[in-house]
Amino acid sequence: MSSLAERRRVRSIAAPIVVLVLGAVMLTAVVLFAVTFNGPPPKDPPRGIASIAFALRTGRQPGDPGLPLRIYTADRAPIPMGPQHLDADAARRLSHALHVPQEDVVALIVRTPRGIPSAFVGGFAFGWRTPGGWRIVEGRPGPRFSNWHSRTLVAMSITVLLLSIPAWWIARVISGPLRRLANAADQARAGAAPPVFPAGGPAEVRALTTAVADMHDRLAHHAEQRTAMLAAIAHDMGTPLSRLAFWIEQLPDTARDRASADIDEMRAMISDTLGFARDEAGERDATLVELGSLLDSVVEDMSIGGAAVSLSPGPRAVVRGDPRALRRVFANLIGNAIRYGGTARLNWAVADAAATIHIEDDGPGIDPAQAERLFDPFVRGDPSRNRATGGTGLGLAIARAIVIRHEGHVSLANRECGGAIATVTLPLAR
Repeated sequence: MSSLAERRRVRSIAAPIVVLVLGAVMLTAVVLFAVTFNGPPPKDPPRGIASIAFALRTGRQPGDPGLPLRIYTADRAPIPMGPQHLDADAARRLSHALHVPQEDVVALIVRTPRGIPSAFVGGFAFGWRTPGGWRIVEGRPGPRFSNWHSRTLVAMSITVLLLSIPAWWIARVISGPLRRLANAADQARAGAAPPVFPAGGPAEVRALTTAVADMHDRLAHHAEQRTAMLAAIAHDMGTPLSRLAFWIEQLPDTARDRASADIDEMRAMISDTLGFARDEAGERDATLVELGSLLDSVVEDMSIGGAAVSLSPGPRAVVRGDPRALRRVFANLIGNAIRYGGTARLNWAVADAAATIHIEDDGPGIDPAQAERLFDPFVRGDPSRNRATGGTGLGLAIARAIVIRHEGHVSLANRECGGAIATVTLPLAR
């Protein structure tokens, strides 16, 4: 019963979008109707020759619609201003209307309405020479931004505001679950706990979330099968290697030493492969780890073994994770520094809720173009496979897999004064 009610509550996002579009169309139509009903935009009405002649003859405003004319007397005839120009035809029509010679009138116009040559719009000026001076009538163009424009702009602004509220709500309904889904997908890691995918949102977003979660489960299962197969192969190789070690005891000393070295190298590769498989598979119990004590213990153990490694003291830092896995990270990085640089120096600092650990060496450094590739499985910094440098190419891959599982980051770079530096960043425990 509850599942049925839940399915009814989960609706498609298409319905709100359709309602929003229809509402936008209807509201826009209502606003346009209101604007149209309010009247067309105001225009400057044309003024005919008869109105202008009446204003010149009487000095009073004519009765036709339009802005008031400016009527005044001056000592000289009007002169063109801006786009105005002399128009002989308008002067002739005005002289006929006033029954005066054409030489006694001046007509300055901007334009005439199409099809009405005896009417004028915009700024114009007509003058009539009288015994008392020039009587002038000027017409001014109407304002470009009138009250009608103001009302129309306000109505359209209100329409946009009313439509933006449901549009913002629909956008939030869609983008919120998608953003949470993206964050959950970004947290997905091999060997890590499965992320919590969002359960809310419209039907389409829920279907996408289910598809992404199923895809994550399939990929995780595939990775587990691959890791199990790799571990099984590496484990099964131990038995024939033991038989080979027994039979080579019958070889001469020189050949026996070379064969024993090869078997030891293969056993080391098998051990690293099994370790890599274990570190990629499954989730480990996380506890609070005091970083300084952990590093000091690793450095002390390796120093007892004869490694040239030193540790500089740093601030107190507590991280959450698997202490054995973290020891493996720093042991691999220190061993890598000693193998290629002869020495290893460690220091750490705390900033921005994270601990940053540096492992420096005095070796030849690394190729910057290969810095990321060195973290791939079975990739070595020394491509010659020289036994003097040892290694199987899994140490850095194991270190990165563990650090990523602890939500951290590890990288390799060259020091300015020579040598390489490995940087591990781990979030502090909250």
